[in-house]
Formats: sequence, structure tokens, C-alpha cells
Amino acid sequence: MGFQLEHIEKQKGYEKSKPSFDINSILTKELVVLKKAFSNKTKESFYAELSILLNSGISLKAALELLTDTHKNKKVKGILNQILEDIVSGKSLSESISSHKDFTSYEYQSLRIGEETGSIANITEQLGGYFHRKNEQRKQVVNALTYPMIIISTAVLVVIFMLNFVVPMFTDIFKQQNVELPGITKFVVALSDVISNYGWMFIMIILALIICLPWLNKHARYKKFRDLGLMKVPIFGNVIIKMQLAQFTQAMTLLTASKVPVVESIKLVRQMISFYPLNKALDLVVQAILKGETMSSGLKKSKLFDQKMIAMIKVAEETNQTEYMFKRMNEQYNAQLQQQSKMLSTLLEPFIILFVGLFVGFILIAMYLPMFKLSSIMG
Repeated sequence: MGFQLEHIEKQKGYEKSKPSFDINSILTKELVVLKKAFSNKTKESFYAELSILLNSGISLKAALELLTDTHKNKKVKGILNQILEDIVSGKSLSESISSHKDFTSYEYQSLRIGEETGSIANITEQLGGYFHRKNEQRKQVVNALTYPMIIISTAVLVVIFMLNFVVPMFTDIFKQQNVELPGITKFVVALSDVISNYGWMFIMIILALIICLPWLNKHARYKKFRDLGLMKVPIFGNVIIKMQLAQFTQAMTLLTASKVPVVESIKLVRQMISFYPLNKALDLVVQAILKGETMSSGLKKSKLFDQKMIAMIKVAEETNQTEYMFKRMNEQYNAQLQQQSKMLSTLLEPFIILFVGLFVGFILIAMYLPMFKLSSIMG
């Protein structure tokens, strides 16, 4: 998503120009096939560019016209055209995006507050920064898991190949020579028979789970089971928690900067974040505040929030520095997330290689033990 800054000067009598061919736009174009048209990456570009145009003095209508004309993706361009039509008909930007499922109530409330306070340019800039940091967090976790997942996939294929093709070759030899098999070999042969006879069933089950995943994600019980399970995974669970807390503090930074009341801010963040343990923890915080307690007291009711966060929020409440504290905590969580993501990638690689080596070695030993016995009998 890109625009040409030289067009900004043509605010009055703005003329629609044909987008020029740009190889970089093709290389960096975001594919939108099986996901929402306005993905987090698209929102990052949209809000960042919109804030630049508004800060330069261009009107909201002209800014949206410019962004619409220069966008290549048809789905995104269609949504921008609808928003532009709403603006022309007299609606506000917040009212327009509220009718599109691609946008969240968090964005709607933030833009509405920006319109009421006359700080829409600052709000769009903060939203661009919010989605930028959210995308960076996701990228860090994906980068940390990509190489280990490639190793795991390769290892699984190697093991399946050995069990499905190599082991049966040895089994035929053992049957022809009437060799008595040790327990370890019997186990591997039985495992090979399961893969050969029922392997297609495992593949069908995996494909069915992948297909049903979007449907399962809509059910609260599955999300609860999934999120609580992820929290208990060694090392990886801690990374997930840090990522959720980073998103929480980042959203609170934006909302407190917009002067949104604390209770409303937490409710908005709860709607935005789908992580079950954090949602339940935020419910406890809201209930505590409505009873007259402080936010720091509400945070103590959940083990998800560490003592450092609780202490910093308590100081922020006493000094009226809530926005500053949330910003500082967000920076700290982002730094910790980056460090832990690198550590996760570093630790997983040798453990996976070691596990694969041991398993392949186990299969080879199981196959060669009867061969040694057979050679001794023949000798």
C-alpha cells in the first residue's frame, strides 16, 4: 500500500492520476486470499499513510481518494471506496468503519475519540504504530519457529519413509530366515504396520482438523482449552504470555493517551484480545474497579500479571502517569519478547536434532540387532 507524496499539493481541484508501474509494489504486495482484506499488515500501512496525509494538511476526503486510487488490491480498494462514499454522504470515519467487519470496536472507539477531540491525525498515527508493533511481535514469534518447524517436518517425513519402506524390507528378510525378533524390533515392526495400514487415516484426521480450525476458533470451550494448554508449554508458553501482555500494554498506551476512562479502555482491550486467560483476568480487573478498588488491586487478582507490572501501575495511579507507565511497560515487554524469541529458536534447534537422531538411531538399532543374530547363526 503506497502513495505518492507529490500529489498532496493538489488538494484543491484534486485530479485522479493513473498509478505508475512500480516493481517494488508488486514484490511487496500482500496477498489476501484466505484472510480478511484489511489484515493487520494492511492496517499498519493504511493508518500510517493516512496520518501522514492528514498531518500535511490534506482533507480526509482527499486523503482517502489518494489512498484508494493508489491501492492495487481489489478487495481493499472496494472497502476504501465504500468508506469514501460514506464520508461524502456526511458520515464520520469512525461511523463508516463500524459497518465493516474487518475493523474492530477498538479502532472505532479510538477514531471516534480522535474526531471528538480534533486529534484524528494523531490517533491514526498511533493506530499505525500499534499495528506495526503487533506485526513485529508476530514476526518475531514466526521467525523463531520457522526453522524448528522445517526441521520437525523433515524429520517426520524421514521417519515415515523409514517405517513405511525401509522397515518392511528388513521384515521380509527376517520372515524368510525365521529369525526370532527381540522386543525392540517387534515394537518398530508393529509401528511400521500401523503406519502402512492406517497412515491414510492419520492424514485425513490432520486435514479435517485443519479444515475445522476456523470453526473451532469460534467456540469458547476450544479457545479456553487451547489457550490454557499453550500457557503450560515449557518456554513457548512464557513467550505467548509476554506477547499478550505486550499487546495489552500497547493498547492501553493508545487508549490512555486518548483520555479514555480506565474501565472503558480495559473493556475495549478485552474485545480486541482473544486470549482466554487474559480476557478472564481483565474481567476481574473491571469488577474490582467498579467496586471502587484501584486498577493495581484488580491486577493482583490474577497470576497472569507479574509483580513488576502491578507495582508500576500502582506508582502510575499515585503520580497520574498512567500513559507513561504503560508505554514503558510495552517497551520492556517487546524487548523481553524479542530476547525470548531468539532464545526459543536457539534452544529448539539442538533439541529437535537430538530427538530426531535418537529416534532414527533407535529404528536402525532395532533393525540391525536381528541381522547380527542372523549372521552369527549363518556363521
